[in-house]
Amino acid sequence: MVVTFKEENTIAFKHLFLKDYVDGSEDTYAVYTQRDLYDHMFYAVEKYLAIPNETIGRYAYVHGECSGNQSALMLCQQYYRKGEIDPANDTFNIDPKIITDCLGVDPMERMPWPLQPVETLSLQPHPSYRNFTLKFHKLINVTIQFKLKAINIQTIINNEIPDCYTFTITITFDNKAHSGRVKISLDNRADIKECKDPSVYGRGDNTFRMFFDVAVILVCVLSFILCARSIIRGLMLQHELGHFFQRRYNQDVCLSDRMEFVNGWYILLVVSDVLTVSGTIMKIGIESKNFASYDVCSILLGTSTLLVWVGVIRYLSFFQKYNILIVTMRVALPNVIRFCCCVAVIYLGYCFCGWIVLGPYHVKFRSLSMVSECLFSLINGDDMFVTFAEMQQNSYLVWLFSQLYLYTFISLFIYMVLSLFIALITGSYETIKHQCEGDVPITQLHMYIAECKDSPRSGKFRRESSSSCSVFCCCERAPLQDNTLVVN
Repeated sequence: MVVTFKEENTIAFKHLFLKDYVDGSEDTYAVYTQRDLYDHMFYAVEKYLAIPNETIGRYAYVHGECSGNQSALMLCQQYYRKGEIDPANDTFNIDPKIITDCLGVDPMERMPWPLQPVETLSLQPHPSYRNFTLKFHKLINVTIQFKLKAINIQTIINNEIPDCYTFTITITFDNKAHSGRVKISLDNRADIKECKDPSVYGRGDNTFRMFFDVAVILVCVLSFILCARSIIRGLMLQHELGHFFQRRYNQDVCLSDRMEFVNGWYILLVVSDVLTVSGTIMKIGIESKNFASYDVCSILLGTSTLLVWVGVIRYLSFFQKYNILIVTMRVALPNVIRFCCCVAVIYLGYCFCGWIVLGPYHVKFRSLSMVSECLFSLINGDDMFVTFAEMQQNSYLVWLFSQLYLYTFISLFIYMVLSLFIALITGSYETIKHQCEGDVPITQLHMYIAECKDSPRSGKFRRESSSSCSVFCCCERAPLQDNTLVVN
């Protein structure tokens, strides 16, 4: 509801303040003459002044915080301090320092007052906004900025107190390119806060939702304590095992054996619990109108939900046939990470090369992020023909380079890199499959456990000496002269 309210208001503002605006025309909405620029600029100001009489939605003006130097609506132009251009003689004289000239408009008094360039702050008579003159020969942009207040009452449907919004609207006439085409855009930024003295008759009760949120927090806190306790005890047992091997066998325990004591599922649950508790607390704060961090809350709850569902695989791992996926991922992950690091170097090289050479001639290569998205799509076989076809042929040399660039990238990454990537995972799967069918390799840790007189699963507990082992270990030490260790 928050996103819908903001997006629909943005569309409404575009139709209200942009002259002859049509949905979907953001890329082509522009003016090309001085008269059209003045008409669109004054049209936006006049529509702003007529809001109480014309708009269907309920909006309120937001006046300047300081009446001495800020008004409800600010009409500003930015231009170079000196910009003398003579195309006929191929000469120009430009001082790139930017000057900002603003004019304030108050909808209540309907009597605007000017704010002179920030650098000079000189005082002049109070002209009407229709006398605002643009310096086209050195103009950079024109901006119209104002704020409007609104209330989102549709939240009452879900038994929630409505939010109060402050929309900061900025209309920009962009002339930075000085190409004869001034692009027009409208940006809307919404700030959400609690309304003053809300009163909703017959408002529903949210006690059950609050009780559910508190129950979720308590369960996650309990889960966090138990999982953290298991992780800590596993680490302590690992340390004790390493100390024992060093003292008795004078050798270190390898990393793979040490990781046997660290349960990765517990780490996953701990992270999930922390995210769930944090997101639920923020959710309670949002519903109680203490703050409105919707994006952060959704990221926390969404990530925690993902981790919880991934954790469900743990229960399938108790069955040998279902466990092969997890074991394959665990075995293949180190090799895959090393392989990806090597591939990333080549991939970045293609990204920078495409951005530098093809950026001016291809819309998909205008920025590094767009280049990366385009190349990743090509690896997966998407938009191949479109990428080739959209290449401009203004320069035959660049077009020839683009063909060589795209063909080599597609051939290298699809036929070689992607195949090797799949081969790594397939090889790990085959290794695990053969291990399940044959004898499982015995590690140093399992060889040590195999020396026990009774299996750890036997449930028996031997006490052959008066000295007790650590509470974290299931073993008892025999007398020192025997130097034997019994594991139960």
